[in-house]
Amino acid sequence: MSLKCGIVGLPNVGKSTLFNCLSNAKAQSGNFPFCTIEPNVGVITVPDERLNKLVEMCNPRSVVPATVEIVDIAGLVKGASKGEGLGNKFLANIRETDAILHVLRCFDDDNITHVDGTVDPVRDKEIIDYELQIKDLETIEGRMARTQKQAQTGGDKAAKMQYEVLRQYKEALDKGLPARSVKFETVDEQKFARELFLLTSKPVLYVCNVDDASAVDGNKYVEAVREAIKDEGAELLIVAAATESDIAELDSYEDRQAFLEEIGLSESGVSRLIRAAYHLLDLQTFFTAGEDECRAWTFRRGSKAPKCAGVIHTDFEKGFIRAEVIKYDDYVTLGGEAKVKEAGKFGVEGKDYVVQDGDIMHFRFNV
Repeated sequence: MSLKCGIVGLPNVGKSTLFNCLSNAKAQSGNFPFCTIEPNVGVITVPDERLNKLVEMCNPRSVVPATVEIVDIAGLVKGASKGEGLGNKFLANIRETDAILHVLRCFDDDNITHVDGTVDPVRDKEIIDYELQIKDLETIEGRMARTQKQAQTGGDKAAKMQYEVLRQYKEALDKGLPARSVKFETVDEQKFARELFLLTSKPVLYVCNVDDASAVDGNKYVEAVREAIKDEGAELLIVAAATESDIAELDSYEDRQAFLEEIGLSESGVSRLIRAAYHLLDLQTFFTAGEDECRAWTFRRGSKAPKCAGVIHTDFEKGFIRAEVIKYDDYVTLGGEAKVKEAGKFGVEGKDYVVQDGDIMHFRFNV
């Protein structure tokens, strides 16, 4: 399962600097708007000490960590939904992502020009919220015009259901609320809602870009954002992107850790951001481990064994027989698969088994 997050924000809030911290791909960053003309895409590995431990124990021929795809999308401005700035092209780029990392400038610096002249992250947030909501309203109203006649004049139950979903979305958007604030009960409603690919239905992580001194506890700007999003169901993360960029330039792990400790952090903002993105999308990790390969696989929380088998290959899901499961803690504590079997901790599970975060899996299948 691939995860794609889009970094958005107004110009000059630190999007490309954050992207450069996250990815080996180096986006151009400069003190002027629209320095990212085409979306920059980087694939980054998900830090996981559990995988490192499995590699240490198995000494495999290959190692494959979980990955996240990050898209750095050029700065949006007021009126983007009507073609202002670089216009609808960037709204289309957001539509293709699974989650939005909304970067907000939460620092003062006279040397870095703000596109609106002053630092106000709540205002910046509302500008982008408005542009995304306007674009979603266009989508909803267009679909309603096509669906209304079928829903009102015929016996088409599907059309009636679709119209009701569209109506509820329009009501929320007219009030200035994001589409993700609307919840649907039936499977058919949820499926249709997903197929609309609304921009404001995507989960959002607000990334407050602060100065070095505010990296641990935040500042007045962060508190203002926290208050503004308290009813949104969104998450917030504090990152000092410029400092993270300096840390990323250091060659050794020891030097990076020393730098982090010096500013009062135990781990990098990059690691915290990726974990926050996982949590945002309700994702977890299972492992396959052995002499040939140690690999981390991403799945949605609550998935059953056949579905997780399908993450590896569709044939595994189609021909699923059983799952052999070792708990990560048992594997590490007892010293590997053979010792786990000796201790009677080796699990054999059927199609109803709900895979847990950290499970070490082996699937039996027949196609």
